[in-house]
Amino acid sequence: MTLWRPDPSLIRRPAYLSLADQFARAIHDGRLPNGTRLPTHRRLADDLSLSVQTVSRAYEELIRRGLVSGEIGRGSFVQTRQREPEPPYLPERPGEVIDLSILKPVCEPMHHERIKGALAWLAEALPSSAALSFRPNVIFPRHRAVGVDWLRECGLSVAPQNISLTNGATAGMTVALMSVAPPGSTVATEAIGHHTLVPLATYLGFNLEGLPIDGDGIVPEALDEACHRADIRAVFVQPSVINPTATLMSAVRREALAEVARRHDIAVIENDVLGPLVEGRAPPVAAYAPERTLYVTSFTKITVPGLRIGYLVAPDRYVAAVANRHLVSNWMATPMVAEIASRWVVDGTAMELVRWQREALSRRHDIAAEMLKGLNYLAHRSGLHVWLPLPDDRTEEGFVAQARLQGVAIAPGVSFRTGQTPWHPAVRISLGSTTEGELRSGLGTVARLLQGDPEPLLLAI
Repeated sequence: MTLWRPDPSLIRRPAYLSLADQFARAIHDGRLPNGTRLPTHRRLADDLSLSVQTVSRAYEELIRRGLVSGEIGRGSFVQTRQREPEPPYLPERPGEVIDLSILKPVCEPMHHERIKGALAWLAEALPSSAALSFRPNVIFPRHRAVGVDWLRECGLSVAPQNISLTNGATAGMTVALMSVAPPGSTVATEAIGHHTLVPLATYLGFNLEGLPIDGDGIVPEALDEACHRADIRAVFVQPSVINPTATLMSAVRREALAEVARRHDIAVIENDVLGPLVEGRAPPVAAYAPERTLYVTSFTKITVPGLRIGYLVAPDRYVAAVANRHLVSNWMATPMVAEIASRWVVDGTAMELVRWQREALSRRHDIAAEMLKGLNYLAHRSGLHVWLPLPDDRTEEGFVAQARLQGVAIAPGVSFRTGQTPWHPAVRISLGSTTEGELRSGLGTVARLLQGDPEPLLLAI
């Protein structure tokens, strides 16, 4: 038994969530160390004058959050040792849930028809090399040439030999990190950044340092200081709206970051998966520091999710390293998907879908402005999401759980935390992951939970 006990006077309805939140705070604060055996369901229920069912649901919630493990015949124990991270989105969409947790573009039946048409074309036009060759250099020279044209739409002028085709942006950023950050080195990034960076750092053996951000993105002075203090080999940035806070970095800030990277001779990894979707943006950071920037973009979030193909642009100094890391981790991008992407770039379909996406997202942001009126949130009209800071009286995990009870899934902000800088609870809400009607309903639920007392809604379930 532990000396710490939940305070029954602080329990609010729904009681199981309130009780779980008390335990979670005690675990995070160190008042319940790893391995502590928790009271039995019956004992805690008697101590707090609650039902055994309520305590059981609270323990189940703690197990879901990865804070407690239940062992048959032994009891329940605090579990704070490292475990596999959970994604911020629902791995599967259960019925009756409005899923605003996963970041994806707006899709309609038209997108399905376009892919079906592309597959029908591919059945007739597939080159034998795309089906029969194991050699990337045999398959992709033509696709790299097409990539030059697409990257020009992204604001870059590059040579074909500097382009690698990848199975989307995640593969591209992984290869880029493997190429510039050896085990034991440190990669700097935004304090609120890409949710896969933390597990990637663990898997690849590099350290991750989250740096302060402001309304213009990562602070250059903080990067300069970190480079003096640690073995920084690279900085990973998302300057164009895809970052969790939906920040569009100015040209001045991009140039300043490039200058710091050049001064300390570190690599820059730029994640620009929205590419030409973001109108009026400054040129990529890669345009200011082409000699050291590994630039990642893809088609997945701006055309059709199933078009899992992208480009990784590497400067001459990293071309060989990128080629080797890509071979050992992916071998090569999927040739048949590359065929569709290249055709869509050449015949204009890709840019047509980008323009359609802009208009669709503009309508979604109008809905968000209407349904979240009076709430302070961060967004960009070209972005796929909004970032919603929570009031001081709301816990992040509690609010996400409350929304989930009301049938709305949203992403907890802490999933994007990469540093130890002061943290303010927030949630990320996807605007493109469902229909306009469901989006309106889901945002209405979120707004009601924030603007009023959520207890009547939760008690009505």
